[in-house]
Amino acid sequence: MSISRSCFSILVAGALAASSALPQNWSENDQSQIKHVLLISIDGMHAVDFLNCSNGIGGSSGPAGGAPYCPALATLGSTGITYQNASTSKPSDSFPGLTAIVSGGGPKSNGVYYDVAYDRVLAPPAVQTGNGLNAGNCVAGQANGTSTEYEEGIDINQNYLTGGNPNAGNGYDGTAASIDPKKLPRDPYKNCAPVYPWNFVRDNTVFGVIHDNGGYTAWSDKHPAYSSVNGPGNGKNVDDFFGPEINSVANPADPTQNAAAAANQAAVATIKTALGESCSSLDLSSSVNQWVDSFFDIRCYDQIKVNAIVNEIHGMNHLGTAKTKVPTILGMNFQAVSVGQKLIEATASGIITGGYLDAEGTPSAALLREIEFVDASIAQMVKALKSQGIYNSTLIVITAKHGQSPIDKNLFYPLPGHSKTNGTSPVTLLGASFIPDSELNQIGPTEDDISLIWLSPGTSTLNAVNILDATSKTPGTPTYIGLGQIYYGASLTSMLDTPGIPPYGDAPTADADPRTPDIIMTPNVGIVYTGSTKKQMEHGGFAHDDTNVMLLLSNPSFSQQLYSGPVETMQVAPTILQALGLNPSALVGVRSEGTQLLPAVQFNASGPR
Repeated sequence: MSISRSCFSILVAGALAASSALPQNWSENDQSQIKHVLLISIDGMHAVDFLNCSNGIGGSSGPAGGAPYCPALATLGSTGITYQNASTSKPSDSFPGLTAIVSGGGPKSNGVYYDVAYDRVLAPPAVQTGNGLNAGNCVAGQANGTSTEYEEGIDINQNYLTGGNPNAGNGYDGTAASIDPKKLPRDPYKNCAPVYPWNFVRDNTVFGVIHDNGGYTAWSDKHPAYSSVNGPGNGKNVDDFFGPEINSVANPADPTQNAAAAANQAAVATIKTALGESCSSLDLSSSVNQWVDSFFDIRCYDQIKVNAIVNEIHGMNHLGTAKTKVPTILGMNFQAVSVGQKLIEATASGIITGGYLDAEGTPSAALLREIEFVDASIAQMVKALKSQGIYNSTLIVITAKHGQSPIDKNLFYPLPGHSKTNGTSPVTLLGASFIPDSELNQIGPTEDDISLIWLSPGTSTLNAVNILDATSKTPGTPTYIGLGQIYYGASLTSMLDTPGIPPYGDAPTADADPRTPDIIMTPNVGIVYTGSTKKQMEHGGFAHDDTNVMLLLSNPSFSQQLYSGPVETMQVAPTILQALGLNPSALVGVRSEGTQLLPAVQFNASGPR
């Protein structure tokens, strides 16, 4: 039966529900009136973006003539709980952001700081990665130290949408089979075995808990590496994982990659976006080398995943080629809004700039189009849920892995700059005297609008901090790094574990974590460490624009609610489990960090009330 409004108590939940054990032989006919969860990350979608698009902005002169420009999201909000003060993980990168959402833990617990980071124990890969992390030796039984890469560089062939998947059923079927194990970091305490993405993540996830209790699970994301959502184990907790490679070649300038470009273009040729646009003719300007380089191409890329979700709602696999079952939990991430915020695209007819027109968050024409596309795509998913007769029994959760900074375009200041003359970054400034080679000269450093600094063994953290503190405070000078706030020593360990190497063979303890940076430097708002002429915003940092994202829980039984108190996106994970009648405390991150259910909706052990 459908859920009545009386099934839910609209109040602030003070603690996790008191259920003490996992349900046995759980199925979708048991425990809760919620049978399915649709989880969506609209990467970059700020809380203010949702407010503006669902209410309209600027009167008749504003976008869409002042009318709401995300009607599907607005409708979901009318039967939903909107959290206006939701924060992502810190750092606010995609990898830690996603991991927090699905695990209920932050970097302190799950050990995920960035898709490119550093681990003082793991050893380099057996062969060079696609992005240039050099191969190296693995000395068994001792700490080695290496940069870690969990993005396109570990694909068998990152130039293809399939990621080089040898079992690809068509031209975009990227899956965990696309990962080349020889390109993975290795564990010296496990006979130098490659560390797959799901085992790099320390904490289990909602997919693992749901799968272990008889549920069917599905997830779609931007890299095969994001099969990390499985959580520790054999990589089988997500029954249907789909990860077409976003950084594959759409139209390479390099003629040697024309075969990949042709294959990728052919793969999407028959697709139409939710806005009705044909993907038979991608943006072929010379500046487009990847899907993220084009406002149009990114919509075609995202539509691949939207179609997968619709297929799964109808009880098919992500390709729509085989009958499976409707997932208990399914979802995807959108890249279109993030690209719409960041991109400066050079086209044959001139420069197209995304982002915002003002500090109020009025979208540019390019960004507006991306928001409209995402909204129309979500409408397609809602239509599918209704056609399957499961809309009333589905909890829809919409949030974002990260925000984007700065919304106010007047604050944007790139370092070393579009002209590459404005200054430098902290890691570049410290250089080889302080930074491990694999972090400095290969695929690193880890800097966007934050600087995560892992120091070479034996170097002095205090000396490095003193160098950063002594940099120029005048923009445009060679040593200007946009210095904001430096975290190290006690100011760092008050948030995270102590940087160091744990005891042999043990999981990291509170005394030493091989993945914690030695220094975190957050620059002034608007500073982005880039020399690229294609971007005007970034994420990763701790600033409000980086971290304050949309968070909406929607179900037809909900009354519209606005909650303005502070919450975190990692509270999504335990709330999902409780909605399905499962124990939130089954998540390691929830137990270790004391993560609470999202307030304003409280569930009991037998379902929502």
